[in-house]
Amino acid sequence: MNTFMANAQNVERKWYVVDADGMVLGRLASQVANILRGKNKPIYTPHVDTGDHVIVINASKIVLTGKKLDQKVYYHHSGYAGGLKETKYRKLVAEKPEFAVRHAIVGMLPKGPLGRQMAKKLQVYAGPEHEQAAQKPEALELIK
Repeated sequence: MNTFMANAQNVERKWYVVDADGMVLGRLASQVANILRGKNKPIYTPHVDTGDHVIVINASKIVLTGKKLDQKVYYHHSGYAGGLKETKYRKLVAEKPEFAVRHAIVGMLPKGPLGRQMAKKLQVYAGPEHEQAAQKPEALELIK
């Protein structure tokens, strides 16, 4: 008996659409990250990208529980001395909801070349329309 190890040639990828309307950001991010990694498939192999493509729509309608909209802060640095910038999530979700969702999902993927490859299979849209209709994506219901 041999252990099955997936490789890039024998992975079949599907396209999924996830509606983020009314979903909690962290729960959405963890479930989408598992699909991007391929952990929902029986052929999951940790060192191979076995995941599927995911399209997230209605990113502007995500929900954060508790007081996180006002207390959670996104930091980034310009690279110059004193260049630390901070943004409250209320402002970030209002201005760039796609970035907030993408940042949460990509943060749950592996770091390094494999994680960056998995992140390329993620598309996030603020509204209900997306540009991947030609791929015939399946609607995917996630646990709220």
